[in-house]
Order: sequence, then C-alpha cells, then structure tokens
Amino acid sequence: MHIADMHIKETDTLLFIGDSITDAGRDRTDSASLGSGYVREIAQTLHARAGDGPGPAVINKGLNGNRVYDLEARWTTDVIDHRPTVVTVKIGINDTWRRYDRGLLSPVDEFEACLDRLLADTTRQLSARLVVITPFLLPVTPDQKEWFEDLTPRTEAVLRAAQANGAQVVRADLALLRAAETKEAAELAPDGVHPSPLGHRIVADAWLTAVDSRLLGE
Repeated sequence: MHIADMHIKETDTLLFIGDSITDAGRDRTDSASLGSGYVREIAQTLHARAGDGPGPAVINKGLNGNRVYDLEARWTTDVIDHRPTVVTVKIGINDTWRRYDRGLLSPVDEFEACLDRLLADTTRQLSARLVVITPFLLPVTPDQKEWFEDLTPRTEAVLRAAQANGAQVVRADLALLRAAETKEAAELAPDGVHPSPLGHRIVADAWLTAVDSRLLGE
C-alpha cells in the first residue's frame, strides 16, 4: 500500500478488538457503544473531519480481562462476521499481568503463534487493513517494574507478528513513554495499565498518525 493511500475513507468499517483498554466501559447491550476510551476518541476525530458526511463506521469489540487466547475464541463472530475493512488489535498486557497476580502463564512463543494465527486468518478471509497496537505499561508501583521481564519480549513478539502479516504498528508504548517524560505516570495511567482520559487521547493520536497519512504532516 502506498503511503498516499493510507487514509481512512467514509466507506470504511473500523473494528477494534482487545482487552479492557479497548473496551473502556462500553455498553455490551448497545452495538453502537464505543466506551469512553481511545476508540471513541478516534471515532469522534474521524467523524468531525467528515463534516456533513456520516464518517466511517466504528465497532468496538474490546472485552475486559481478555488475553490473546480469548480473542481467538471469539474471532469469527466478533471480527470476521462483521466484514470490517480495517481491523485494529490491542492485546498483551493481561497475558503479562495474569502471570504476576494469578500465576497464569502465557508463554511468549505461544502468545506470538496465537496472534500470528489471528492476523493470518484475517488476511485469508478479509481484504482488510491490519493494525496492531503495542501493549504498554507505566509502572506506578515498584513491583510493576518487574513486569517488563515478561512484557518486553511480549512486545517484541507483537512486532514480529505484525511484520509477518503486513500489519501497521501503533507504538502506544513509545507514545506514552514520551508523554511520561513531562507527566507523572499516574496522570497517564492511574494503575499503570488503564489509561486516563489523557492517556487514551495519546493512544488515539498515535493511531491516527500511524494509520491516516493525512495527519502525518500536521
């Protein structure tokens, strides 16, 4: 895809899938609910740009607590069946977190193989652009710093799976780390994991800059 073609069209259907960071408190009984996080921020920006037009359709399929294996279990019904034209995946922090709070392991090689299957399956079944958002952590407690032992290789696995499947990458981890140079970590993610409204806006801006070339020069 040429960079000039890398923009979102009003005819696109954007589907976001992931864990609680994507979920962001959406109403499960309302298919139009986008939650209060980065998905809603992206949708509002795109719809504002559309002016009098409807803007692209946006679907949020985030579910709090999900690990990559949970995504695989619902991939057909929550992704493929909606026939989206742009699929964004944000997953990985719970695969790390559960190791430390429950002793529930998600070996990085198995995690990577699962994510790779999901991306490859999407490419086989849909003519959709793939976007992968990296997992992130802004430690607010000393013990959270230990999580990077697990999260750093997991992030590298996310990048490999994205590259292997031609997915665009949104480096939310780097965007938030840059923001943390001038802001307290708790201002961006009060518990180190779940973004504040400011944190969600930073993730949304990183997605818009990476995915829609019209923002690259702004």
